[in-house]
Amino acid sequence: MSNDAATAANATSTRITTPTGTTPTAEGPDTEPPALGLGVSLPPADARAKTEGTFPYAADLWAEGLLWAAVLRSPHPHARILSIDTSAAVEMTGVRAVITHEDIPGETAYGRRIVDRPVFASDLVRHHGEPIAAVAADHPDTARLAAAAIAVEYEILDPVTDPEKAFAAEPLHPDGNLIRHIPLRYGDPEVTGEVVVEGLYRIGRQDPAPIGAEAGLAVPRPDGGVEIYTASTDPHTDRDLAAACFGLEPDRVKVVVTGVPGATGDREEPGFQLPLGLLALRTGCPVKLAATREESFLGHSHRHPTLLRYRHHADAEGRLVKVEAQILLDAGAYADSSSESLAAAVAFACGPYVVPHAFIEGWAVRTNNPPSGHVRGEGAMQVCAAYEGQMDKLAAKLGIDPAELRLRNALSTGDILPTGQTVTCPAPVAELLESVRDFPLPALPKDSPEDDWLLPGGPEGAGEPGAVRRGVGYALGMVHMLGAEGADEVSTATVRVHDGIATVICAAVETGQGFSTLARQVVQETLGIEEVHVASVDTDQPPAGPATHGRHTWVSAGAVERAAKMVRTQLLQPLAHKFGMSTELLQIADGKITSYDGVLSTTVTEAMDGKELWATAQCRPHPTEPLDESGQGDAFVGLAFCAIRAVVDVDIELGSVRVVEMAIAQDVGRILNPSQLATRIEAGITQGIGAALTENLRSARGLIRHPDLTGYALPTALDAPEIRIVKLIEERDVVAPFGAKPASAVPVVTSPAAVAAAVRAATGRPINRLPIRPQAAVAASNS
Repeated sequence: MSNDAATAANATSTRITTPTGTTPTAEGPDTEPPALGLGVSLPPADARAKTEGTFPYAADLWAEGLLWAAVLRSPHPHARILSIDTSAAVEMTGVRAVITHEDIPGETAYGRRIVDRPVFASDLVRHHGEPIAAVAADHPDTARLAAAAIAVEYEILDPVTDPEKAFAAEPLHPDGNLIRHIPLRYGDPEVTGEVVVEGLYRIGRQDPAPIGAEAGLAVPRPDGGVEIYTASTDPHTDRDLAAACFGLEPDRVKVVVTGVPGATGDREEPGFQLPLGLLALRTGCPVKLAATREESFLGHSHRHPTLLRYRHHADAEGRLVKVEAQILLDAGAYADSSSESLAAAVAFACGPYVVPHAFIEGWAVRTNNPPSGHVRGEGAMQVCAAYEGQMDKLAAKLGIDPAELRLRNALSTGDILPTGQTVTCPAPVAELLESVRDFPLPALPKDSPEDDWLLPGGPEGAGEPGAVRRGVGYALGMVHMLGAEGADEVSTATVRVHDGIATVICAAVETGQGFSTLARQVVQETLGIEEVHVASVDTDQPPAGPATHGRHTWVSAGAVERAAKMVRTQLLQPLAHKFGMSTELLQIADGKITSYDGVLSTTVTEAMDGKELWATAQCRPHPTEPLDESGQGDAFVGLAFCAIRAVVDVDIELGSVRVVEMAIAQDVGRILNPSQLATRIEAGITQGIGAALTENLRSARGLIRHPDLTGYALPTALDAPEIRIVKLIEERDVVAPFGAKPASAVPVVTSPAAVAAAVRAATGRPINRLPIRPQAAVAASNS
């Protein structure tokens, strides 16, 4: 069945409904059937439901006897809890349960990688917004009033908010303040270059800012277990964390994935799900939580704010000799994915350039700042902004064109990373850069009143055309595919065919990256069946892992392909045996089976003859290894690269910036869905522009300032520039299924650095902080 149909079926079995109760199809009555298979722009099956507002998101779910949850969060970034008095909340009319750390039957802390984050704070509060207690009531307003009525007595402590001071500060956690230290040593430390440039760079705290805030519904089961309906991007890990917290076996906890309203990282923090399940088990009733935007900002993880110090050595021709760097990631209160983010930052600290000697020190530390975690391109984005700033400094000092300097140092297949790993995948870095460099520049704006909308600041902007300067900047970026450092990247899928309809069962969550559409295309390509449905995801299915680092394009779609090929063999073997030929001599296309010589010609439906065929398969890429004590090791399955040329207009008096155009060239391995690929690239660039110019979740002494979409400025359609996809290089990675590479992370990584480079070119200022503040974009002669 389709995603929507399967979700509706699950909803029926647990008395859960959407507002409309309907499950519309993607195609209207006058829509022509799309082309089938890989390489075509097959539209998403859920496109119509999403545009009409009938797609079943978690915030829309309902159940008979529903209670509402609210969470009390700490108003302090660092405090000792002296007492918690819940009596006033318990006595309120309509309140059904109030729980604190004392009411957790199982593990009181959780963590996807390091178990260090409490479900509810018990003795210490370590960040602003940390959960203290949760309430279930018969009305959402009652639940919030009851949560506010809980009296907590705090002893306020001085917060540690400067990550540089975390090394010497009192431990914020029993595990200490240092989460990980990676010293990378590659080459000769005594080597120096003829030209040396140094820089200090700061990257701000970008929020995932999902379109829909976190929501979920927990339904108790008759066997004493619980089902949790939420937009999880890693349901099996979430189930295991929940089961440990609830004191239950994993098979008594079920996570059902609802519609995901966009995700650029770990979509649902367990901190939103665990109170739901505890309240449902305590009350015996379904319990729903729909977070406000403020709660969303306070509760989930953000991109790591990062401090980077760099020193680049080069010869007189501009060829890199040595890179030295110190990278400090602010993990916030808990570890989360900081270890993995640090590994990416250290490994890619030199960028897609040939560097014979590299010495990098990387640290991730705990502070009392908001928690940091997985956000698309984590680690790689921060260092890209820094090493590209260094390349611009080096080009200026040597008097070499910035693009030419980058070309002289560009990485290629067969080169060695500073981690000692050989680049075995396609790495057409120079070709990518040449493509954007040679692409025609956009026309200059006219200095006339009718074109005032072109000014930085938009229509009616305060600036004057004479103060506007245009800048052009370049950046090269790289990301790794799949998990790293020994992560077991396995996924399982089942393909079932009956009555001319194929169904894909795989626990890979559709987060907007297009997996459901790709799975349909894979089955269409392999079996020639037009109607393919992708079942909804829950933890009764075998695990497929998290929806990060392009995993599902590789391992999950790879598992679907293997299962579909097994079904293909089951389908063709009887025919091949009957006609005395091998299955390799038969082909399936447009729903027909034909032999190479034309003797056999039949339809897939006729060959099925009412039978049901199915197969289950796994896909697991080749193993990787952790970085050793010198930062060496084959830590990555594969790499993806892109080049971006940014064109900006800057008002050098006001410091306002308008991104005019972003030209991108990217190595994609193979284009599986052209429309979907273009959309992913454009979305990635836009997210990167936000990190470059507007997005910074600000905090003062650990307190988040303006945790809403008024104080946190996301780029809108009016902020998006012309995005020119100049070239997509289809040089297939032979170890990847279909040869494809992930599409959206590397534009996010590279675009902030490109915008910063363009602003440097326009203003002559160093631009060493993201997002770029107006005072930093005022030209040197006007500062």
